[in-house]
Amino acid sequence: MKTRFPLLRVIALCCTIPLLLAAAYAGSIKVVASTVPSNGDVNPYGLVVVPVTMGSLVQGNLLISNFNDSDNLQGTGTTIVQISPTGKMSLFAQIDAAHLPGPCPGGIGLTTALAALKSGFVVVGSLPTTDGTAATAQPGCLLVLDSNGNVVETFFGSLINGPWDMTAMDGGNNVSLFVTNVLNGTVAGGGNVVHQGTVLRLNLSIAKGQMPSLQSMTIIGSGFPERTDPAALVIGPTGVHLSAGGSDDGSNATLYVADSISNRIAAIPDAVRRTSSAGIGATITKGGSLNDPLGLTVASNGNIITVNGDDGFAVTITPDGHQIQKVLLDSSGSPPGAGALFGVTTVGDLLYYVDDATNTLNVFQ
Repeated sequence: MKTRFPLLRVIALCCTIPLLLAAAYAGSIKVVASTVPSNGDVNPYGLVVVPVTMGSLVQGNLLISNFNDSDNLQGTGTTIVQISPTGKMSLFAQIDAAHLPGPCPGGIGLTTALAALKSGFVVVGSLPTTDGTAATAQPGCLLVLDSNGNVVETFFGSLINGPWDMTAMDGGNNVSLFVTNVLNGTVAGGGNVVHQGTVLRLNLSIAKGQMPSLQSMTIIGSGFPERTDPAALVIGPTGVHLSAGGSDDGSNATLYVADSISNRIAAIPDAVRRTSSAGIGATITKGGSLNDPLGLTVASNGNIITVNGDDGFAVTITPDGHQIQKVLLDSSGSPPGAGALFGVTTVGDLLYYVDDATNTLNVFQ
């Protein structure tokens, strides 16, 4: 497929570039595949790599959740597609709100909150609307799917309120999910910024042959700014990912959070073990090349990669907060690149990302 993107533009922000991509200056963008399934869902949000071959899942493939339906109404998408690195796309799941094994307040509108687990289960967030507007947004839930794309249980209520993005520390039988929530007070705020966004840790136990069992929920981050938005539905804490390295059990891992409204990357220390909120966390970096950071991942070398919601750039940041590079991934729309980028992940030296402007899975290589 011929790409609509312009020549890649790379800007170095310091003299050395310890990046994920060794040949960053020679990098190029390739469209892997369309993310639009047969029902016409658009607006790809969540993106994860499949860790194990089981059921319909194939290790090394990528799962993408769609937030909008075929009428482009936000908070109404119901599908997860699976795409191979060679570009073969298939439908993994199409979720029917009328046939769920448990409650999901408001229905189905699949968000960036997406995790594929070693046990073969897939967890996805729902922040649903009835008409694509924030006025009808409902708390939603986390949906647990088996390896064939069937919803087998839901996590809802209590501290779950608008799950927006998610990452996992996956120990197989024991899993910690880290979820951002963006509906605490936002609808009532009527477009004004409220400081009620949270980061929630859910501890799961998964016995062999059994469904995940929710053991506990803990707020480990709170007070993040959030607001409704006519174009983006809601803006608040989005991308989350654990730091690379550390102890085998992740006990000293730091959780990085893309604080979109404050235009910064935050860090929540001891995210796996902490029993109380770290508030809005410590600021790793703020401003500079950041421009509404949304999706976020951590490369194997420990560098943080985030994608901007307002200009189509990916920004690479060292763990000590130095912004060392930005790469233009999308220049479509008005203003260029606005609203195009959400889910992002790495596979070796490749950077995969979803592009909402073109409804495609792309790779920077």
